[in-house]
Amino acid sequence: MKDLFIKRFEYYKILGDQAFAQLSEEEIFWHPNEESNSVALIVKHIAGNMLSRWTNFLTEDGEKSWRKRDEEFISTFTTKAEVLESWEKGWACLFEALDQINEENLYATIYIRSEAHSVIDAVFRQLAHYPYHIGQIVYIAKMLKNENWKTLSIARKKSGEFNAGMESRFSGKEFEENSSPVCYQDSPEIRDEFKQ
Repeated sequence: MKDLFIKRFEYYKILGDQAFAQLSEEEIFWHPNEESNSVALIVKHIAGNMLSRWTNFLTEDGEKSWRKRDEEFISTFTTKAEVLESWEKGWACLFEALDQINEENLYATIYIRSEAHSVIDAVFRQLAHYPYHIGQIVYIAKMLKNENWKTLSIARKKSGEFNAGMESRFSGKEFEENSSPVCYQDSPEIRDEFKQ
């Protein structure tokens, strides 16, 4: 189970990484209006959440007293490098925590803002939260890059071609665990755009 969680989170991290790679220093701080967040602010929020939720997650409440959530939406980064450093720090904390999950603690009770969760439920909660924000990052990046955007998914008007390729690749084969070329970047069948 732990390996499956790690692979799913790795996939979403890669989407963010590939979006950042297409953005300039200036673009990472762009926001359309005062009520909207820049990519930099979304990263600040995700990283803040990750550090709070996953630091000592088996023994401490996931909403740490030292977390200042409201400040995650105030711009303090000055460079793209700072944004990416925060991004990597949050993910490192998450992956270190996921590595602690095992069959014995998968259904153990942990707390987030004093609300009881099983470990598996807490993981699912974040598997919904982080992709939500990564989708925002990708959407902003795609708007900014417009015709220069390099797709992170199946290219427009290429679904039929992609589906035919998948059918010929997998037709008649038995199910292979983690064989999806969309969701598993380490699979031997992975599409080129998802290779690291």
